[in-house]
Formats: sequence, C-alpha cells, structure tokens
Amino acid sequence: MPSALRLTRASVAWFSRTRFFRAVGPTVMPPLERCIAFLTGGRVQMSGLLVPSLVLRTTGAKSGLERETALMYCPEPAGRMLVTGSNFARDTHPAWTANLLAHPDAVVVVHGRPIAVRAQLIGDDEREAVWTHIQRQWPGYRGYERASGRVLRIFRLTPAEPSAPPIG
Repeated sequence: MPSALRLTRASVAWFSRTRFFRAVGPTVMPPLERCIAFLTGGRVQMSGLLVPSLVLRTTGAKSGLERETALMYCPEPAGRMLVTGSNFARDTHPAWTANLLAHPDAVVVVHGRPIAVRAQLIGDDEREAVWTHIQRQWPGYRGYERASGRVLRIFRLTPAEPSAPPIG
C-alpha cells in the first residue's frame, strides 16, 4: 500500500475512534453514505474512498424484510470479504449481525455490482489471525472492540459462485 494512503488511513482510523466521532458518526455517516450512493448510482461509497466498502443486503432477523447497511470490508483471497460488527464502539451488536446469524445468505453490492454471498461467523480459533489481517488494512481497528466492552462479531462473506473474481 502506498505510504500516503497508509498515513491517510491511519489518521482517519485514529479520528474514527475518538469519542466525538463515535457520538456523531452513527447519526451523520449513514445519511451521507446513502446520498453518495444515490448520486453515483451505487458505484461509489464515501467510506470506499479510503477503504474497500460494500452495501450489505440482509434479511431482517425479526421482520423478514430486506435491510441495507454500508460497511467497510477487508478483502481475502478467492473473492471472500471480512466484515466486522463494530457499531461505532457501542455496547450492542449492530442489527445486521443478528440478521446474518439468522439468515446467512445475503447479497453485497460492490461498485454497483450485486454478489450473492454466504456469511460465516469467525470462530475463536481464527479470531487473532483475522484481526491481524483486518488491522493491516485499518490500523487500530480492534480499538473498537476494547472501547465497546464486547467481543465484536466478525463474518466471512463467501461468494455463492465459486468462480467469482477477487474483489478489492
């Protein structure tokens, strides 16, 4: 990764862990993400300007309705993606994680392209390796786990089509 991008990500990562951002981010970020997505036909996400981002379409755990959430993701080989339920370091898991636990078949939209995926919760046996991989992309991201006081749910999203090209 170029050093300027690494420095920018580290600065933004630091800011995103501040109390100010954790207080304001949940209110400000979702509408901004929706606005940018609307203006670009879903091809660009604001958060995607710095890190790989996607829109996750899940089935509501309780409602059964389709839900959409803009998320940062960490690419893995074979087109797989890791997503983390940080919820701005709040003490509760984000609703989309409950949706994936109840209905692991979902769709992600990356650069305007929908991809059917199957979600798998990362187990304790590989958490440390996965965190190391995630923090290479987003330095200090595990700070959300410490600040939230809970174990963050991390999911691996695997494309339903085995021959799907890598993303990221």
